[in-house]
Amino acid sequence: MDTIDKFVDQVIDSPSDFTDLDRIYVHNKVLGLIGDDAPVEAKGNQVVDLTDALIATAIKNGNIEDSASDKEILADQLMDMVTPLPSALNHTFWDLYQESPDAATNYFYQLSRDNDYIKTRAIAKNVEYEADTDFGKLEITINLSKPEKDPKAIAAARNQPENGYPLCQLCMQNEGYRGRLGYPARTNHRIIRLTLDGETWGFQYSPYAYFSEHSIFLDEVHRPMVINRQTFSILVQIVKQFPNYFVGSNADLPIVGGSMLSHEHYQGGRHDFPMMKAPVDRAIDLGVDGVEAGIVKWPMSTIRLSSSNTTALVAAAVKIHDAWKNYSDESVDVRAYTNETRHHTTTPIARKVGDQYILDIVLRDNQTSAEFPDGIFHPHQDVQHIKKENIGLIEVMGRAILPARLKTELQEVEKYLLNAHNQMVEMHRPWADAIKAKYDINENNVEKIVDQEVGKVFARVLADAGVFKWDEQGEAAFDKFVSTVKTYTA
Repeated sequence: MDTIDKFVDQVIDSPSDFTDLDRIYVHNKVLGLIGDDAPVEAKGNQVVDLTDALIATAIKNGNIEDSASDKEILADQLMDMVTPLPSALNHTFWDLYQESPDAATNYFYQLSRDNDYIKTRAIAKNVEYEADTDFGKLEITINLSKPEKDPKAIAAARNQPENGYPLCQLCMQNEGYRGRLGYPARTNHRIIRLTLDGETWGFQYSPYAYFSEHSIFLDEVHRPMVINRQTFSILVQIVKQFPNYFVGSNADLPIVGGSMLSHEHYQGGRHDFPMMKAPVDRAIDLGVDGVEAGIVKWPMSTIRLSSSNTTALVAAAVKIHDAWKNYSDESVDVRAYTNETRHHTTTPIARKVGDQYILDIVLRDNQTSAEFPDGIFHPHQDVQHIKKENIGLIEVMGRAILPARLKTELQEVEKYLLNAHNQMVEMHRPWADAIKAKYDINENNVEKIVDQEVGKVFARVLADAGVFKWDEQGEAAFDKFVSTVKTYTA
C-alpha cells in the first residue's frame, strides 16, 4: 500500500462521514489536492505522518509552494476528510452529553487531537515546570508552539485585498474556512453549539493549548468583550453544563485585558491552577445572604465567592464589580477614572466543586503613569526582561506564558553564571548578577536555580499586577474597599 492508500484507509476508519463505498471518491479527492505522480513514502502510519508525506508530494508535484501558509492550508484540507461534518459532530456530542458531560468533552477533545486541529506536536515543544514561591508553586511555561509568521506570507499578504471575512479568528465563520495568506487555515475546525442566556454560543478547543483541554466559549455575534451581570451569569451557566471544566473571562480593558478584546469569549478547560489551590486568608461579609466570601492569599487582589445558589452568587459578583468600577483610593494609587477614562474592571473565574459554585473575582486597574508608562499594575520595568506582555486570564491564575526568546536567552544566562563564554542579552545582567551573589553555582544546579528564579520573577510580576499589596498598608486598603462593597447600591 502506498501513502495515499494508507491515508484513504484512515479516512474510511475515522469518525468522518465517509464509508467504504466512498473509497475511490476519497482517493481521487486526495489526488486532486496533491497531484497524480507517485506519492512520497510516509515515515509512519499515523494520520499526521501520512499527511506530512502527502504535503511533501504536493510540493514535489508543484501543486503547492513550499511555504508555511500553503502547507497549513493543504494539511487542514486533508485532515478535514477525517473529521465529521459540523452537524454530525454536534449530534454525536449532545447524544454523548446525555450519558455525561465528561463523555461528550472526551469525544470532542480526542477528535480535535486526532484531526490535528489541536497541534499536539507543536505543543510538545513548550517548556513547562513548577517553581516554588511565597504563594505556593507557580506554573512556568515558555511558549514555543505557535509558528513564527512566514516572511513570504507577510510580504504577499500586503498585496491581498482585505475582505473582512471572517471578521476575526474567534468568529464562527472560521469553521471550515480554507485560510489565506496571513490568515490561518480552519478547514478541519469544528464548533459545538450551545445556548446560554437564550443566545447561541460556540464551544471549541484552542489549537495551541496552554493547558489541558484548553477550550474557548465564544459568542455567535462579533461584539466587543464586556464584564457585566450577563458575564457572571453565563460563566456560571457554563460550569453548570460542564462541571468538569473551569471557565473564566479576560478583563475587558486594554493592558489588563487579553489579546483579543473585539470578540466576546471565555476560556476554560480541565486544569487546577495555582490560584484555585490558594487558601482564603480571611473571610469577609458582603451582605449577600447564602454566599460565603473571602480574600484569597494570592499576589493579585482576589475575592472568592462560594454558594449553591447561583442567583445569589451572581448578585454578589455584580456587587463587587460595580463597586470596584467606581472605587478610588489615592493612598494606594487606585483611581477609577482619569477624567472620563475608566480604569477598573475585573477578571472572573468560575468552577464547581461538589454542589458549590465558586467565583474568583480578581480586581484589575489599567492606569499608567510617568513612572510606570506600561501600567502601574503591570509588570514593572525591572522584571520586563522576563515578562513584559499583558497579564491575562491564564497568568492571573498562576500559569506563566513566557515568550519563546527566553529558551535561548536563559541558556546564555546559565553560561554567564558558570563564568563560561556566553552571549547573554544585556538586559538580564542585573538579575543574573543578583543570582550569582546568592548561590554557589555549578553545572549540576545552574538550570534548576535559573528555573526557580524565573518563578520568583513571575511571582513579582503577579504582585506588580495586584492592586492591593500584601503589606500592612495594602491589606488595610483592601479591607477598606470590602467595607464599601457591603453597603454598595447601584
